[in-house]
Amino acid sequence: MQLVIEEKLKELEKNYKNKNLSYWKDWKWQLKNSIKTISAFERLLNIKFTHEEREELEKITSTFPLSITPYYLSLIDPDDYKHDPIFLQAFPSINESMVGNHDMEDPLYEDKDSPVPGITHRYPDRVLFHISNVCAMYCRHCTRKRKVGDVSSIPNKEELKKGIDYIRNTPQIRDVLLSGGDALLLSDENLDWILTEIQKISHVEVIRIGSRVPVVLPYRITGDLVNMLKKHHPIWINTHFNHPRELTEDSKEALRKLADAGIPLGNQSVLLAGINDCPEIIKKLCQQLVKNRVRPYYLYQCDLSEGLAHFRTPVSKGIEIMERLIGHTSGFAVPRYVIDAPGGGGKIPVMPNYFISFAPNKVILRNYEGIITSYKEPDSYKNHDCIKGCEDCKLMMKTYEADKYKAIGIEKLLLDSVDTISLIPQNNNRLQRREDNDED
Repeated sequence: MQLVIEEKLKELEKNYKNKNLSYWKDWKWQLKNSIKTISAFERLLNIKFTHEEREELEKITSTFPLSITPYYLSLIDPDDYKHDPIFLQAFPSINESMVGNHDMEDPLYEDKDSPVPGITHRYPDRVLFHISNVCAMYCRHCTRKRKVGDVSSIPNKEELKKGIDYIRNTPQIRDVLLSGGDALLLSDENLDWILTEIQKISHVEVIRIGSRVPVVLPYRITGDLVNMLKKHHPIWINTHFNHPRELTEDSKEALRKLADAGIPLGNQSVLLAGINDCPEIIKKLCQQLVKNRVRPYYLYQCDLSEGLAHFRTPVSKGIEIMERLIGHTSGFAVPRYVIDAPGGGGKIPVMPNYFISFAPNKVILRNYEGIITSYKEPDSYKNHDCIKGCEDCKLMMKTYEADKYKAIGIEKLLLDSVDTISLIPQNNNRLQRREDNDED
């Protein structure tokens, strides 16, 4: 593989007319020389598409742009590119023109859950802050294809200030996730300013950054960037490796710099048909991530964004993969398999069923080997009735400042102090009939 990459470097140097390979590790040079046309891609990898294929591909890229860093391009195996996981993630497919009945422009309703431009506030105590619409590479499976690459909607400083003001004026927010696009494609100075402003807000406890640059542009992780990030602890970074092939020596070096700076690292993968929908591939990826001090965080079911149908697997494939991870490798090497619910319902964990049955004071479980066992519950346990009166609670919680917020969802049903006995969807026909009968 290294020989292939070295050969690609020479070819790329020749085509870009550079005389010094030191440019290769300059992240700004990488961005400036990104591959953005079908013809450039063909020329650099010596791949030829038919006239019909080229026309269709160019039609797709007019809607969903093409952009691949020279670094990521160099990882493609030109001798078997049609099956190459790097190629399949980076290069458009004619299948992207096929928009199904259930495909949506904004499947997660990020825009509808946006109280001010750039902010998505879905969960009680945290927000997603879109601070960039620019990526180092346009992933073909991106759930935000509607935004990425749209230079007309890149947030300016005034818009960013509105997002920061919303965070400042919403005291229940304790966790801010900076995303995009790619948050790490901002300049060090701009990112430093955003981090500084957010950390001035007393109720914000942690800032997270979502980025794929360790995967597609590892040279962006410079010493200057890392030193700037270190000033803003606690900072967490989640990156996005989907296949073991992406863990090159350069990407490992980028991860090492971040980990050595004391930044906790996580990884969010997407389950992609024909790329990583194999238990052994996912296991190898997770084990290699852990080896490089990255905790597997999520394995996402592919979203219902437009043009992604060819990437989606059945949910049963994700369950199969989890079945073959849990118990078969270290627990901290197992991500959570989640479906980000269409309509803005948030991430729903999905996993094999290990809880078989229960009776008074006993539950029946099975393990990863299929062994069925019973667990005896205590006879003398005294439940602590929860009425959300934390200031009067006899548990040690009272020694800390307790959060006050209105219970919602399943938590509301669990509270002993609430009379609600069911959560009822709107327009429930059965209850509407009751109301109609009462009126009669």
